[in-house]
Amino acid sequence: MGITLTVSLGLLLGRWLAVKGTPAVLVSLGTAICGGSAIAAAAPVLQADEADTGVALATVFLLNAAALLIFPWVGHLLSLDPRAFGLWSALAIHDTSSVVGAAATFGPEALLVGTTTKLARALWIVPVTLALGFWMSRRQDQETRPAKAKRPWFILGFLAAAALVTYLPVLQPAGQVVAAGARRLLVLTLFLLGLGFSRETLRKVGPRPLIHGLVLWLLVGVATLGAIRLGWVR
Repeated sequence: MGITLTVSLGLLLGRWLAVKGTPAVLVSLGTAICGGSAIAAAAPVLQADEADTGVALATVFLLNAAALLIFPWVGHLLSLDPRAFGLWSALAIHDTSSVVGAAATFGPEALLVGTTTKLARALWIVPVTLALGFWMSRRQDQETRPAKAKRPWFILGFLAAAALVTYLPVLQPAGQVVAAGARRLLVLTLFLLGLGFSRETLRKVGPRPLIHGLVLWLLVGVATLGAIRLGWVR
């Protein structure tokens, strides 16, 4: 439910700020699920160009850096207990790595809660990306556009690999090697995408996606903190 609300709020905010469709969707998905990983998965499905993807990633990474400094300070200021801080970090910070960095400052319990919650949230990349793929395909069929929508078949490969490693223990050592390599390749992919971000890119897309990401992040951060403090989210 939280993911749906965040994406819906992001799309409404994007429309209010006159942010064109693709960057608004990418930033909203990155905020709702798991930052750069969600953007990297959704961008090819949405047929996002390099400029849109670069701006969305830059927005998320800048806010990740800010969160590493701001969240621990706010947590100590409000005397949040470790569990509450870990939960807040997982719900309001974009990427898992930044959640780990922020939650670690509050101790092992905050780190455990934050990491577990964020990883569970990251699993939503699978159904969301599949839904986007089929939605794009149907929309393009209706518009009779010549460009064919890219369906996220890699998600099915991910599910098959996860099932094999889970139910065939003999494959677990190989699975760990593949997972380690995949993480490094993801970092490389995000780095290469970031290389495409420049002043010319920002000039082309405009500052509105950055403003959109910042405002959405602040709204989500305040709302989730309030919900945790009131006991609505445990």
